[in-house]
Amino acid sequence: MANPVLVEVLRGAIVESRHRGAVSVVDADGRAVLEIGDVERPVFPRSAVKAVQALPLLESGAADAYGFGDREIAFACASHSGEPDHTRVALEMLARAGLDESTYECGAHWPTGHGATIALARAGGTPTQVHNNCSGKHAGFLCTCCHAGIDRYGYVAHGHALQEMVREALESMTGVAHGMDACGTDGCSIPTYAVPLKKLAHGFARMATGTGLARERAAAARRIVTACMAEPFYVAGTDRADTVMMEAGRGRIFTKTGAEGVFCAAIPELGLGIALKCDDGATRAAEVMVAATLSRLLPSGDALGAQLAVMARPVLKNWRGVEVGALRPASVVKS
Repeated sequence: MANPVLVEVLRGAIVESRHRGAVSVVDADGRAVLEIGDVERPVFPRSAVKAVQALPLLESGAADAYGFGDREIAFACASHSGEPDHTRVALEMLARAGLDESTYECGAHWPTGHGATIALARAGGTPTQVHNNCSGKHAGFLCTCCHAGIDRYGYVAHGHALQEMVREALESMTGVAHGMDACGTDGCSIPTYAVPLKKLAHGFARMATGTGLARERAAAARRIVTACMAEPFYVAGTDRADTVMMEAGRGRIFTKTGAEGVFCAAIPELGLGIALKCDDGATRAAEVMVAATLSRLLPSGDALGAQLAVMARPVLKNWRGVEVGALRPASVVKS
């Protein structure tokens, strides 16, 4: 099954490029609300499921033991830009567990935020593991290990006790077995599992509502989603799509990007979960797809829906600042 074109890229008034993909919207009971394209095809959710991967941090009692509030919980779900406020929180989280940056096993890269990279280079610095966009998630992993009395060495490896806790949380939320036949290795070295889009969407509907979850897990899930909506800068960073959309939402929408054109989201007030994938892995198209889908699902006349509709049509400018084109959702997404 070939997925339909979901995003068009205009240069002037002419369509220059097209992005295909699939979108699944599911309610908390698992009923399909919207399906576009092949929603049964397994995809690697990558960083889009960091909120689910953070469940053991709360359920183990580690978050409370170390005094973590919304900021730290949101940061445990982050794909951050490596800005100074991000690296500061990462180090603070580790310090509360008596750890430092040397305990990370995620690897180092330059900040994903252009401004942060320029500032670091200008100061004569070099990237370290704290600049890794996943350092917040890994801080949460390490804190969970320390509080739960789990050997932290090799915490990224498949079969490690911490990763087994994460795998169980993913299976519980999506209702899909996460076996070796569907397992790969993520960019930050932890296991990642391919899951059908519709199951990911259901998982985020359950995260937002607690439907079908044990009381403790429902409370932890809601606390994570609430923290991310309250502190969106610590989920992403300056001018990043997740930050911009959740700041506009003011506690009404949750979004989380993943590598290779994956996006997951939830609208708690409607009890809906969303998962989508841009076939060619383009982040620019996935951002248009999620903004357009959220706008479509909100009630007619909703001011937030109107804001998201504008976000779904970003303008393209050249290096002189001249407007040269735009991205727009295809009619199948808007209808």
